[in-house]
Amino acid sequence: MPETPLVAVHTDPPPGNTLENERAELARAGATLETAAGDETLLTALLQKADAVINTVKPLTAQTIALLTRAQVIVRTGVGVDNVDLEAATGAGIVVACVPDASVEEVSNHALALILALSRKIALLDRALRAGRWDRSMLAPMGSISAQTLGLIGFGRIAQALGLKASALGLRIMAFDPYVEDRVIEGMGAVPASLDELLAGSDFISLHTPLTEQTRHLIGREQLGRMKSSAFVINTARGPLVDQAALVEALTNGTIAGAGLDVYETEPLPPGDPLLSLDSVVLTPHSAAFSDTSMKEIRRRAGEAAADVLMGYWPRGLVNPSVKPRRPLKIKPAG
Repeated sequence: MPETPLVAVHTDPPPGNTLENERAELARAGATLETAAGDETLLTALLQKADAVINTVKPLTAQTIALLTRAQVIVRTGVGVDNVDLEAATGAGIVVACVPDASVEEVSNHALALILALSRKIALLDRALRAGRWDRSMLAPMGSISAQTLGLIGFGRIAQALGLKASALGLRIMAFDPYVEDRVIEGMGAVPASLDELLAGSDFISLHTPLTEQTRHLIGREQLGRMKSSAFVINTARGPLVDQAALVEALTNGTIAGAGLDVYETEPLPPGDPLLSLDSVVLTPHSAAFSDTSMKEIRRRAGEAAADVLMGYWPRGLVNPSVKPRRPLKIKPAG
């Protein structure tokens, strides 16, 4: 009797994308890739027969994971896995993987672009000029970026890349990460600091931590109050790291000078959100990771991770190493 063909399901593919990168990798495992095109009833049926699941932003709750009676692996097409119930997946014997080094250059460049835009008031000047105002009076106050300090909260790949780029512009780099040894931070040319030291001493504070219950609202009213009144918050990581209501209050009251945001507590950012009316913020639509090259590579790597597990190998970017997989896995040979 022939074996049942392997099926991978993409829960939320980008509109109009043919998923050729994922399909090419999954073909190595003899697996086909199916999607539901936004039909939730069809998606439920597909998940019940899925051997692998590729997911972008759709929440994979315990209830959803309970549908995955055949799945061996869930792969998140990006860095964070806060939209996947890891405890439920691990308990079900489902391997979870991500693309941990996805878009390091793109996101670090985007964070640096936000820092420069805020420092030089680019968006504010652009809006004024388009409105017919040749007005350089709004330039002051404006410090020299080469005499200022960038504080990095989290010191993973993206933060390290940003630190190197920012230091080339003359910025002094401070870093807070309780999971990284001081010698590693110092080896990258940054100054290790406590969170309180970083908040008080930084002119720009950029967030680069995963979203967990411990990091949710890591920056709230109390932390904003410890910052310089001339300081800026930059967030290209996850929106809920910052208490958005407290941030709006701090921006409105002048507690801090401004913010550069690519991520938000609610996405898409709702029409009429108070952030949209503030001149002291630069906003982008969760786009920091994007480039044509990075998106192709992320999709390819997601397909590769799913195919590896289906072929009996541990994937790159394993998120739940304590899992007891439904099928025994081995280390993939080099090359």
